[in-house]
Amino acid sequence: MIGLSTLLFVPLLTALLVAIARSDRQVKLLSVFGAVVQLALVLYLFNAYSAIRETGDQHQWLFEEQYKLFPSLGISYHLGVDGIAISMLILTALVVLSGLLISWKQQVMVKEYYLLLILLSLGAYGFFMSLDLLLLFFFLEIAVIPKYLLIGIWGSGKKSYSANKLALMLMAGSALVLIGILGLYFAGGRTFDLTSLANAEIIGRKQLIFFPFIFIGFGVFTALFPFHTWVPDGHSSAPTAGSMFLAGISMKLGGYGCLRVAIWLMPEAAREYSTAIIILASIGILYGAFVTLMQKDLKYMNAYSSISHCGFVLLALGMLTKTAVVGAVMQMVSHGLMTALFFAVIGIIYERTHTRQMNEMGGLLKPMPFTVALLFIAGLCSLGLPGFSGFVAEMTIFVGAWQRDEVFYHTATVLACASIVVTAVYILRAIGKTAMGPTPAQFSEIGDANWTEKIAVLILVAGILAMGLMPNWLTTLIGPDAELIIQKINNSR
Repeated sequence: MIGLSTLLFVPLLTALLVAIARSDRQVKLLSVFGAVVQLALVLYLFNAYSAIRETGDQHQWLFEEQYKLFPSLGISYHLGVDGIAISMLILTALVVLSGLLISWKQQVMVKEYYLLLILLSLGAYGFFMSLDLLLLFFFLEIAVIPKYLLIGIWGSGKKSYSANKLALMLMAGSALVLIGILGLYFAGGRTFDLTSLANAEIIGRKQLIFFPFIFIGFGVFTALFPFHTWVPDGHSSAPTAGSMFLAGISMKLGGYGCLRVAIWLMPEAAREYSTAIIILASIGILYGAFVTLMQKDLKYMNAYSSISHCGFVLLALGMLTKTAVVGAVMQMVSHGLMTALFFAVIGIIYERTHTRQMNEMGGLLKPMPFTVALLFIAGLCSLGLPGFSGFVAEMTIFVGAWQRDEVFYHTATVLACASIVVTAVYILRAIGKTAMGPTPAQFSEIGDANWTEKIAVLILVAGILAMGLMPNWLTTLIGPDAELIIQKINNSR
């Protein structure tokens, strides 16, 4: 059996080999090869995990590794995965490989650029596998610093402003998380171990104090209203792979943290604050949708739409039903794949047209049929067309939300459903202005995506279709662990 530490060792080894590589081509080949190995390891873990679950093994955490680091302080190197973590690892592996491939044309400081992307992937893998809160926080911080450098050095537009804003907002969120973690440490018997804290009796009043710190802190990462303002600036200024990693992976760290740390460890507080979570999520969904409707820049459109789509995750978490939690995880996977695809396609278009303004485009279907076809797929997934991942994720959330049989919850669900209409308007308008109509003379001879770009986007499309056409493998993976979380919440009454 391959241990979870191997999944951390591979990007570390890849980074070391990239650091001593002698040419840009070697840097790119080594980085992509490392990403392929990571994807193979994740798929191996998925198959091994599924095989163990089929035997009837009811242990929540599998493939655990634990080594005491500072026993007197309750700090350990503790890794483990459940179905929810495995689904996040699959998302990470797909987006990492796609992002590295889409960067094949990078020519400025290539080695440093790829090293930062690899460091981002290391932080994400470690975060999703950590069962020690201090270790989890360590990997969270690893995933923050490269974002600042990627935007500040290789970004475009107001890159310095965007990089500083992103770093300040995310560091503020991290500070809140750290305060909450320290509170749990002292309230839970002076241990950072996640499994021990889950079994500890943390008095309800203490939960009410620590929960907002952790939920809001992680919420900043996942565009919780009104702490979302870094999202459009960060996404719009980041290089293409940076945007893919930021929206496809980094924003999922927040959703996963809200579920795994805040809700799972503090179920009583989760019930008490559920109404506030649902209100903020509903505002974020509608606000994000209507502001997206006003955007004329493709990248800003996708960035603002992420606020709305991530609002669905928070809405589902606030509903506290098994189906809604399953939908929240599915939405994280779906949005990660879909928004990474969107940013990849926008990057391909921008590289050839040198504009992101929809009003300056038109008729791109003729010179760029493959790329525009992928733009159609990303857009239809975003608006929830059946057959794509967006549909199954959002429908699962709506069904789970409607199970809360009170007027307040039904109203929030209806408002969230109404946002789909707005989504359809801005997606179809964007596709129409970009792809349809006469082709401007300056764009008539531009080329389509090259082979590395095609492979990169097809990897993401494969994930979207695998989830949209055959969602059972994912719901089966997530369902048992979502049920354990809801049982813990119900038992805490």
